[in-house]
Amino acid sequence: MAENGLLELCGTVEHIVYHNDKNQYTVLEMAAGDDLITVVGGFPFVSEGEELQVYGIWDTHPSFGQQFKAQTFERARPATAAAMLKYLASGAVKGVGPATARRMVEAFGDKALEIMENDPDRLTQVKGITKEKAQAISQELKRVYGIRELMAYLGAYGVRPEEAVLVWKMYGPDSLACIQEDPYRLCDGNLGISFDIADKIAESMEKPRDDMGRVQAGVLFVLRHNLDNGHTCLPWDKLCPAAAQMLGVELEIAQDAVYMLCESFQTRCEEFDGKDFIFLEKQHLSEEYISARMKAMLRMPPQELSGASAQIAAIEEGKGIRYAEKQKEAIRAAMEKGVLILTGGPGTGKTTTLNAIIHILKLSGEKVLLAAPTGRAAKRMSELTGEEAKTIHRLLQVDWDEQDNPIFTRNERNPLECDCLVVDELSMVDAYVFESLLRALPLSCRLILVGDSDQLPSVGAGNVLGDLIASGLFPTVQLKEIFRQSMESLIVTNAHRIVEGGLPELRRRDSDFFFMPREDPAEAAQLIVSLCAQRLPKSYGYSSVTDIQVLCPGRKGDLGTVELNKLLREAINPPQKGKAEARINGQLFRLGDKVMQVKNDYNLPWVRADGTSGEGVFNGDMGVITEIDKPGAAIRVQVDDKEVLYDFDHAANELEPAYAVTVHKSQGNEFTAAIIPVLDPPGQLRYRNLLYTGVTRAKQLLILVGRQNTIAAMIENNRKTRRYTGLARFLARQE
Repeated sequence: MAENGLLELCGTVEHIVYHNDKNQYTVLEMAAGDDLITVVGGFPFVSEGEELQVYGIWDTHPSFGQQFKAQTFERARPATAAAMLKYLASGAVKGVGPATARRMVEAFGDKALEIMENDPDRLTQVKGITKEKAQAISQELKRVYGIRELMAYLGAYGVRPEEAVLVWKMYGPDSLACIQEDPYRLCDGNLGISFDIADKIAESMEKPRDDMGRVQAGVLFVLRHNLDNGHTCLPWDKLCPAAAQMLGVELEIAQDAVYMLCESFQTRCEEFDGKDFIFLEKQHLSEEYISARMKAMLRMPPQELSGASAQIAAIEEGKGIRYAEKQKEAIRAAMEKGVLILTGGPGTGKTTTLNAIIHILKLSGEKVLLAAPTGRAAKRMSELTGEEAKTIHRLLQVDWDEQDNPIFTRNERNPLECDCLVVDELSMVDAYVFESLLRALPLSCRLILVGDSDQLPSVGAGNVLGDLIASGLFPTVQLKEIFRQSMESLIVTNAHRIVEGGLPELRRRDSDFFFMPREDPAEAAQLIVSLCAQRLPKSYGYSSVTDIQVLCPGRKGDLGTVELNKLLREAINPPQKGKAEARINGQLFRLGDKVMQVKNDYNLPWVRADGTSGEGVFNGDMGVITEIDKPGAAIRVQVDDKEVLYDFDHAANELEPAYAVTVHKSQGNEFTAAIIPVLDPPGQLRYRNLLYTGVTRAKQLLILVGRQNTIAAMIENNRKTRRYTGLARFLARQE
């Protein structure tokens, strides 16, 4: 019995039944004395013939019987000639097959591995091994054992195997020495391992808390953490105290660290309105580039297309429609200027205007490309315009560099082939993605940016649409007039009331917008569950999973996403005999569950029904679990028209239940029916554009559940989501 209460099992790996390369989940048969035991767990780079000490518990699998479930393990190099032969013949070392393995063990016996590693020239005594091949075999053995040693070291601090492989890719054979010299290298933005883990390693090495390497890493961590809050930079007087408090050091030490980071160009300092702002290098580059390129487009516009008024009149005559003056202004600007920003709320004719622009540009012989930030937004754009629209990532042809970081193959050296690019839902586009779009834009290409400036800003860092409009440099047309057919929708008219600061019509019972008052959180939660699971499906024929979406202001509390998802899952997708489910790191996944991707993952493989395949699933994508493969430690999810395969580790880190999602996460999506709890959200989430964004997600039915005074308080609070960005200031600077 091991000291921590786990059982200890020692033996030799006889056969690997199953191994998942991504999460390292393994089913193996281990010879322990005279017994052959099935062992399951995470075994990175394990090979037949290896001797293991495994710590875990006995478990009975309903289909596969008794197994030893490993929690952790230690390995020793194969010690006997027989074990070495089995190990090498298994293909554990690239370049050594069964025949070569046999000849090597026959020549060197139980010294084979030692000679391979430390005296490779002697391998040339073996038939078929040249001096070059001997060196290659030695290097490969060192690599295999180096990765294993690194995994074992980092695994003790909670670093996952695939994260350890990324560390190895970055630092190679010197990885362990590099990390021991400076554990905070793990927090490098390309690796993304948590600061807490690096801190634990540093603490075990008795590094002082005020070590300048630690403090600088902490400052960088605070800046990276705030990217997730949308900030591309932070004011000096907020960054330094935040870093000092997190690190437990004096303010002056944090300030010194910021000075040193700026001097070494790891961060950049800009003075705006007499106040210093600190940027990470990448974000500074993004916003400076956007500013420079957008200004260049104003200086070097594409050739003006003449005859706008005649073209507009011809469309009106041919289609029997009449454009409002603001719509005509937008159409003319698209033809005459290099850049157009078109904004407006629901029902104001953005799509009608955009269709006219696309029609005229194509008649003029221009090639027009359409893009949107998410798959659903691109699909909706295609349906509304009748033209193919792609996600921005697909348009820019995402690829990966040597460190598995996403890069776009469409760029300055390989620009898009178009005369005009139209980007919809620009409020969702962050600074880095917009920079990448501009880099791929041909010179003298038209750029038409469409969005709703009253919605929440992007989930990623930046406030591109808001900053471009605030600069006042670019032709901007805001459509405000609601067209007659849209005025029949209370969702549309109430959305405009909200954005203008008025209380929506809450008493009507004959339209598509309903208010259901509740004072008690538990009662409100039960009403929401009832609406989703029974009442709306029965009355309207809606699907509880695909048509109805609960949109919460936040995650916490009785009416936050965490608690509501638990209640909604049990009502909509309850457990049943034979229905597969898996609990991974404390999180439950059940066959048929509605789930959402909560971070960009460019490596996740997917396949469509027509056989086309690719990689990449993005923050906010939603789907349904169609398979849970416990032996293979994998989950399959249908996301729109793509089937995505997750290993258990990726599922636990990247998927969340999505019966209820936050309003922020719902951006870019539209739902047949939406339900928004407005009883008692946290004070920082009671503001107008959050409510407006939630209301405008509904296509056919919108229900508010809660208090009227909460709705009034949200509408009264017109503070925009505060974001620290540099783009507007860079645009305002004189060349």
